[in-house]
Amino acid sequence: MRQVLSLSLPMQVTKEIKSLSKKKGFVSVSGYVRHLVESDHDTISDKELWKHIKQGRKEYKEGKCIVAKSMADLLK
Repeated sequence: MRQVLSLSLPMQVTKEIKSLSKKKGFVSVSGYVRHLVESDHDTISDKELWKHIKQGRKEYKEGKCIVAKSMADLLK
């Protein structure tokens, strides 16, 4: 079931959203907004990013890192 969501945005923002949705090949602004919401689910928070950075630093200090000359070396 679909529902209508109304947004109040400045005219310039509305124009930009319509332009971007068209440039990116979306049939409608709704499709573009759905894409943005779905993309947001894949984005980690600042807090989670810092957690990963701190863990990486800790592992680096403990010598738990791989020294590689190339990406191919990492995949071996």
